[in-house]
Amino acid sequence: MADKRRIDEATGTSTVGHEWDGIEELNTPLPRWWLWTFYLTIIWALGYAILYPAWPMVHSATKGVLGWSSRGQLEKELAAEAQRRAPIVNAIAATPIAELPARPQLMQAAIQGGGAAFRVHCVQCHGAGGAGVKKLYPNLTDDDWLWGGDLAAIHYTITNGIRNPDVKTTRISQMPAFGRDGILDARQIDDLVSHVRVISRQEKPSASSARGAALFSANCAVCHGAGGEGGRSVGAPKLTDAIWLYGGDRASLTATINQPRNGVMPHWGERLDPVTIKMLAAYVYSLGGGEKAPAPAAVAAAAPEGQGADGQP
Repeated sequence: MADKRRIDEATGTSTVGHEWDGIEELNTPLPRWWLWTFYLTIIWALGYAILYPAWPMVHSATKGVLGWSSRGQLEKELAAEAQRRAPIVNAIAATPIAELPARPQLMQAAIQGGGAAFRVHCVQCHGAGGAGVKKLYPNLTDDDWLWGGDLAAIHYTITNGIRNPDVKTTRISQMPAFGRDGILDARQIDDLVSHVRVISRQEKPSASSARGAALFSANCAVCHGAGGEGGRSVGAPKLTDAIWLYGGDRASLTATINQPRNGVMPHWGERLDPVTIKMLAAYVYSLGGGEKAPAPAAVAAAAPEGQGADGQP
């Protein structure tokens, strides 16, 4: 094609030689400041590629002459933060868990640290505020505790978990499947449900609940207590209040008696360090349902095999 470039009379600028329906493009030079900025960005990019990790390789990237990495920077920041927190962490580690409430500042620090750990490890089941999930995971904010709500008991539960067959010191309880295993027939289970609903003040006494009272005494009182007050030594829930994990309506109670859920909680003793577990116990204790330590005799009587009266294995 012939060179169609020419000098535009109005601006005195050369055209690029292209024309579209009578419209021509001027060959206006870029501003000098823009060109220098562009050149500087090229120089900066080359310098960055030399100094820092930049070019991807088969298994990693170029290291850069400075040897910097985001992972290395994070490790330095974590180390600096661990050093900053070391005095308070060491103080928590050195303080018996039952003595934390007597040291308010230390207890508050433990609660804050436990809250952070709870949001990482526990919210998936117990919820962000510890309220649990109905018919799945227990509420940690009320005062209904299967195994005890004092600091030592909570600490033991977190450390050893519940129904972990690979942990000898785990919390263990096993409610019989009265319906599935043929221990009671459907009518007997219905009578038993009536009795439980009477002692939990959901129904008025009836002939069915009277029959259920005898069945309860023969089959359930050994764990739940003669009056349904619960038994923490075996993790048997209290049946006389309005707090139910799996539901207190007739259908839910029938399902539980037929085939109990026997839920499992992980044991964190091998996954988290001892200080984190202690802080988690302090946080759970602070959610609203924490209890003062029971009398030593009661603790010793309720302690699982391998657990001492201080709530430790």
